Amino acid sequence: MKLKPSVIGVILLVVTAAGGYGLYHLGMKNGMNMAGPAGGPPSAAKAQPGGNVDPATGSKVLYWHDPMVPGQKFDKPGKSPFMDMQLVPVYADEVSDDGSVSISPRVQQNLGIRVAEVTSESLAPKVEAVGSIAYNERDVALVQARAAGYLEKLFVRAPLDPVKKGQALAALYVPDWIAAQEEYLAAKRMRGTAPEGLVDASRQRMRLAGMTDEQIRLVAASGRTQPRVTITAPISGVVSELTAREGMTVESGAPLFKLNGVTTVWVNANVPESLAAHVRLGNMVEARTTALPGTVLKGKVSAILPQVDETTRTLNARVEIANPGNNLVPGMFATVNFTPTVRSAALTVPSESVIQTGKRSVVMVLLGEGKFKPAEVEVGIESNGRTEIVKGLEAGQQVVVSGQFLIDSESSLRATETRMGDAGPSTTEAKPVDATHRGQGKIESVGKEEITISHGPIQSVQWPAMTMGFKVPPGTSSYPVAVGDNVNFRFKQTKEGVFEIVDIVKGDHSSMAGMKEDKK
Repeated sequence: MKLKPSVIGVILLVVTAAGGYGLYHLGMKNGMNMAGPAGGPPSAAKAQPGGNVDPATGSKVLYWHDPMVPGQKFDKPGKSPFMDMQLVPVYADEVSDDGSVSISPRVQQNLGIRVAEVTSESLAPKVEAVGSIAYNERDVALVQARAAGYLEKLFVRAPLDPVKKGQALAALYVPDWIAAQEEYLAAKRMRGTAPEGLVDASRQRMRLAGMTDEQIRLVAASGRTQPRVTITAPISGVVSELTAREGMTVESGAPLFKLNGVTTVWVNANVPESLAAHVRLGNMVEARTTALPGTVLKGKVSAILPQVDETTRTLNARVEIANPGNNLVPGMFATVNFTPTVRSAALTVPSESVIQTGKRSVVMVLLGEGKFKPAEVEVGIESNGRTEIVKGLEAGQQVVVSGQFLIDSESSLRATETRMGDAGPSTTEAKPVDATHRGQGKIESVGKEEITISHGPIQSVQWPAMTMGFKVPPGTSSYPVAVGDNVNFRFKQTKEGVFEIVDIVKGDHSSMAGMKEDKK
């Protein structure tokens, strides 16, 4: 049987009406807003069922806000007029007068928040410095000519040549010794007939000429004059300075060689000025150098120079260490670990839990039941990942080790909002709707109801540089701008919280002068 078109139309109309009623009834049952699309402006959004109480959590909602513009509050949920996002509710149980902040266990897990206990333990700062090796200037011998003469032979010919104690360095011919020695030998031969004391007087004359007792005994034993003398090394080491050359004439007291011992060396360690208080004379140290991998050299602080380098802000600590095998030579770099006095009964926390702001140090303390509160502390020394707490905490308290920056930011924001609320309603209200603001930017898109502009920072509303849409006033046909134009514009905030264009012109900053003055 075929149905007439009129009958088919009636059936479709009945089905459509029934379906529409069912959808409407289902929407009202589930709390859907059928009056308009979701995400509309706050003024168009309806309040939550049961007043300002979130049915999902059962908590009372104080207000809604945009986290990017926390000073602006709204009494209804909806889409932010500042950013392309939904407003965020602020619950009554999250705001505390003491600056604490509550975070649910689920959010704590998502943020990766970890806590650690404040403990009391012995703590010693780790003082490490880098220095260079130098000769021990306390182990130096200077070899001079004891009498005027001629340098006939030089056995050590180059600086930094190694020498041993007693090794021959040079041979010197001294003509002035011949007369004194001849007189001594003659007095000795006339011992029976010469006046008493003549031999002793001639021996004293040889001493005054610069001869040593050993050389005088050699003259007496051989019975011959000894005009040549061999100069030997008084210590083992290296020739750090050489001023003698073969054939030269030398005067009495002229320096010929400077010898440096190498059994011990110095490490001139550059200790930072901030750690200088932990370095003391006599402190035992450990030194390491790449020239001797795996070898730990023991030593002690022999001197702390009373001068700070103005460029590096370091103090020079002179460390004396042994030189096994004479392998350490000047110029090598060495790392020195000082061992300062160990402190006892110091409260410590993990160093990563301390937030350094430049003017103060803050840690986030766990109060229990998901509540956290910032605490200002006074820190001391730091060693092995632990920081000493001089003031501000007690043993057994729990501090946040990770995620503390997010908690600190949220706590500061909540405290600021609480103070704003206590100051009176005038501090939380938005600026008058007739106040206008100026901006500069570039047109991204032009529509009938909205113009999107990428603008720079706007100080009057404390906005950073960003891209956002501005409403076109009702009844405005168009503006003489196009996509890509650089523009100067003025805008204001309407009663509904929407930012609306007042006027807009193309051009650089100088064209702002052509705009109308702001309304007072």
